Amino acid sequence: MTITRVSSHKKEIEIGFEKPFCIIGERINPTGRKLLAAEMAEGDYSRVLSDALAQVEAGATMLDVNAGIPMADEPKILAECIQLIQDHVDIPLAIDSSIVEALESGLSVYKGKPLVNSVTGEEERLEVVLPLVKKYNAAVVAISNDETGISEDPNVRYEVAKKIVERAEDFGIPREDVVVDPLIMPVGAINLAGRSALDLIRRLRTELKVNTTCGASNISFGLPNRHGMNAAFLAMAVGAGMTSAIMNPLHAEEMSGIMGADVMMGTDPECRRWIKKYREPVAEGESRGARGDRERRRRRA
Repeated sequence: MTITRVSSHKKEIEIGFEKPFCIIGERINPTGRKLLAAEMAEGDYSRVLSDALAQVEAGATMLDVNAGIPMADEPKILAECIQLIQDHVDIPLAIDSSIVEALESGLSVYKGKPLVNSVTGEEERLEVVLPLVKKYNAAVVAISNDETGISEDPNVRYEVAKKIVERAEDFGIPREDVVVDPLIMPVGAINLAGRSALDLIRRLRTELKVNTTCGASNISFGLPNRHGMNAAFLAMAVGAGMTSAIMNPLHAEEMSGIMGADVMMGTDPECRRWIKKYREPVAEGESRGARGDRERRRRRA
């Protein structure tokens, strides 16, 4: 069984096929959030911290931290955000940037073993990101595209993922420290994108034996009732072998789909987390036994 271990200075988590699904909170990202971007650029990280705390409260297993703001000092902002979040939050972080200098800045201040988001199959990218991953003993997200772009053919995306895993091993990075993003296409634009994604996730699990992640909301882009579609996809992806996703844990439908999938996959022993989350509270003055009698009468009615 492949287990990816990442940690903060206070907590280690395991991502794996026999482990509960890993929810990587996506909210700390200024892309498309003008107010957050403006605040971060000015050194105001109050919203960053409140978003971090809210996602942890909602059930995030990890947090993705991105500071990609045009014309801003991304390496400085990313490092400062990581330090602030780690002062207040116990769970591990994913350090998210397309700029190598920002990745190294974040890695240099991080306490624990982070997840680097990300590396692609482009040779230039492999040669600069993988040495950083090795230097700081991190794990890394491998995105299944290369110099040719993003292929609609899942077989091509599988080969790119395989190439990244093999190149990582050349740098001394074991495959359990590579989490593959198979690139989820919008099903509203490519009707068989969902089936192709599930087939690819199964191959990555059974043949390449790696853990997987994705940007979960990509599947529903352009469709109505996106939360319902995301929840359906996530539950099916867990069944196919996906072990984590970058998503918004504040959306109840998606969280319910994941928690239900954990029950079905046997990674929520005795349904404890499900029951704790969804069991009706005991009314004031009513014992649990009395509530059980009431529920049994209701079912017989």
